[in-house]
Amino acid sequence: MKYYVIAGEASGDLHASNLIKAIKKMDNDAYFRAWGGNLMKQQGVDLVKHIKDLAFMGFTEVLSNLGTILKNLRFCKKDILSFKPNAVIFIDYPGFNLRIAKFCKDNQIPTIYYISPTVWAWHKSRINHIKKNIDKLLVILPFEEKFFKKQNYSAEFVGHPLLDALENERIDIDPIEFRQNHNLGKKKIIALLPGSRKQEISRMLPGMATIAKSFQQYQFVIAGTPSHNLKYYQQFLDDINIPVVYGATYPLLKNSFAAVVTSGTATLETALIGTPQVVCYKTGRITYQIAKRLVDVKYISLPNLILDKKVVTELIQYDFNETLLSEKLKEITEDKSIRSEMIENYAVLKKELGGGGASEKAATSIYNYLSK
Repeated sequence: MKYYVIAGEASGDLHASNLIKAIKKMDNDAYFRAWGGNLMKQQGVDLVKHIKDLAFMGFTEVLSNLGTILKNLRFCKKDILSFKPNAVIFIDYPGFNLRIAKFCKDNQIPTIYYISPTVWAWHKSRINHIKKNIDKLLVILPFEEKFFKKQNYSAEFVGHPLLDALENERIDIDPIEFRQNHNLGKKKIIALLPGSRKQEISRMLPGMATIAKSFQQYQFVIAGTPSHNLKYYQQFLDDINIPVVYGATYPLLKNSFAAVVTSGTATLETALIGTPQVVCYKTGRITYQIAKRLVDVKYISLPNLILDKKVVTELIQYDFNETLLSEKLKEITEDKSIRSEMIENYAVLKKELGGGGASEKAATSIYNYLSK
């Protein structure tokens, strides 16, 4: 069968690549045309657009890039009609994907959504778009299946693909070997995860880096994204010497005593690896004011959302400052009771996610559905 897959962000690239790999095991004639990243390309897809040209964050950035987005939408529609896929598989990236889903539905092309838009948090109007335009919805958070059932729509919980991604990665590198490979000293490590997009990094990294001077007993290390070179990161460090480690985020977290993490998928990755963390997030002033009025959730980090309680501290917008960040980092590095409680909650979180095999479950569901 012919599959058209659309992922617009780094996490989508990861999960789509594992899904494609699993589908190939079931469908010997599978052919993929896709929007995505390097991981999807490694699976042999015919890559149409790269995620580095697709990820626009926040209301103001979307508005300023509206011409590019509209051009991409027009191109995508033409490309799908030309390719004539058996199905279009959408991976997260809802602002773009739901518009394409409507187009596909109008043209009688089967639509499958893997990793649902967060309609339970905001943009609840998108529920109607999903009902009308998505033939099959596969969700990765345990509460999402129940949420959609209340909306009189059938969604299928397949488990979280991060569990598979962590299984596939070489995480348990010998600590001495890890330090030698990346020229790190003997101090305990604090990992800094400022995000993957330029806009995120420019907002998050300066604030994260400032606390390094107050915690000189630790070695701070930045988890770098391959698409950004060392010089790019260094411009935000204000002459603070913090090394950047590329292509080893999971081993870095595994070998870290604590982490400061930008809200997003990385908060769940950090929790599943078992590293105590402080979660931070900051966006543009206008975007924040709009989002504050639209978002309908108590928390923004995935560990807190999934367990519906405060598992990790969240420092959002104006709370993301040197004073509070230093205070909360001190808590998770020095207070043994806080550390142990967080790690115990991480274990509960892992059970809630339903075990491994999400990619295979999703692939089986998709293949069986299309085979009918």
